[in-house]
Amino acid sequence: MTKQAADTEKERAQYEKMILTPVGPLVFSLAIPGIVSMMTGMIYNLVDAFFVGKLGTSASASVGIVMCIQSIFQALGFMLGHGAGSIISVKLAEGRKEEASEFLVDSFFTSLIISAVLTALGLLFLDPLMRLMGSTDTILPYARIYGIFILAAGPAFSASCVLNNVLRYEGKAFFAMIGLVAGGILNMIGDPILMFGFDMGISGAGLSTAASQYISLGILFYMFMSGKTISSISLKSFTHKPHDLLHIMHNGSPSLIRQGMNSVSTMVLNNCAMPYGDAAIAAMTIAGRIMLFLGSANIGIGQGLQPVAGYNYSAGKFRRLRDAHRFTVVFGEAVMCVLAVLGMIFAADIVAVFRDDPEVIAYGVPAVRFLCLAVVAQPFAISSQMMLQSIGQSGKAALLSSLRSGLIYIPALVLLPHFIGFLGIQSAQFLSDFLSCLISIPFMLRFYKTVPTADRHGPLDDMYGKNGCCRA
Repeated sequence: MTKQAADTEKERAQYEKMILTPVGPLVFSLAIPGIVSMMTGMIYNLVDAFFVGKLGTSASASVGIVMCIQSIFQALGFMLGHGAGSIISVKLAEGRKEEASEFLVDSFFTSLIISAVLTALGLLFLDPLMRLMGSTDTILPYARIYGIFILAAGPAFSASCVLNNVLRYEGKAFFAMIGLVAGGILNMIGDPILMFGFDMGISGAGLSTAASQYISLGILFYMFMSGKTISSISLKSFTHKPHDLLHIMHNGSPSLIRQGMNSVSTMVLNNCAMPYGDAAIAAMTIAGRIMLFLGSANIGIGQGLQPVAGYNYSAGKFRRLRDAHRFTVVFGEAVMCVLAVLGMIFAADIVAVFRDDPEVIAYGVPAVRFLCLAVVAQPFAISSQMMLQSIGQSGKAALLSSLRSGLIYIPALVLLPHFIGFLGIQSAQFLSDFLSCLISIPFMLRFYKTVPTADRHGPLDDMYGKNGCCRA
């Protein structure tokens, strides 16, 4: 079989998968690798939090300080990955594979260049950066060491986010999962060996994480170079076109806002908890990691929706778009309710696993329980944001994304402690997610009033559809 024939067969298989497969099984099949990928990605943080917690409360708190830096690199990678991915899904639905590859390459190399600059700046101003993120005098020595490795891993982390998201938008969620799972497993193995076997302490945790990130990048890069994808990576596809880059950044702006706000809000959280001591910062760090782990399942479910939404909206299959969004919300709510109940029941045991300190547990248990309530409010809001982003309505998606991570959450963090003390810090995320969900409802009702109820004929229907007509 010639390369052209093989590429045509790939495109035909993609069409049949994204347009002809019933939406429930399709979203489910794409969501499961997304859930595994996201939750495994969070294991990087959980594993580090677990082993670093063995070094003391201040060391445990340092993980939360450095998490702000990780969020910045993740925000860059998600912006470029989601931005390019949503465009790529449209190009593939239109049969324009070469243009899809150009957007992939532009986003990939841009992530490497920008993240390398951020790494250099971070290393140059390391101590002021750690202070800005909320580090105290006792936390700073640990945060400084751990931060060096996380900054060094930044380019790999951002580029991996780009490749991971593009794979998902192509409908290749299983390949995306392999890269992240492999890195997570290596980090789990490397942490105890380097930290305690080689007596490297927190340096071992940082080195293990950095090495795992670069290995994950190598695996994801191989997926594109080995012909397992429709789009491909080649230097000749690097267009350097400002218009294309602006298009990517515009489409990816909701992800940048969502992840960037996470970094800012974590910094604000650390500074708000600082007056209560290292134990309070450590407790909120642990609670935040648990929240991210539970919430990552919901993000993974939303990621199952994104390629389906982007592909079918571009192909004019509006009934499938509605059905896919509805299924994703119900599926997400069912999963998050189960996880929330388990988290609330075992809150004390979970916190104690990461830091068996009575003061940390006292601060952490109420925080975990409030955060478990918060994740129940997330499925509708997050699925709606991700769907709007996937179909190119970035402005609305960006506004909704900014609510739970910043516009509501940050003011709540700052104001509530003045009235109810540390309980305000513990409950701020719940309030933010609940209000964000309520605000998302009228946005989506208005959106569905503007979407046609009847399907239209798409460009790939004549090429691959039965008798030129797509089966819904």
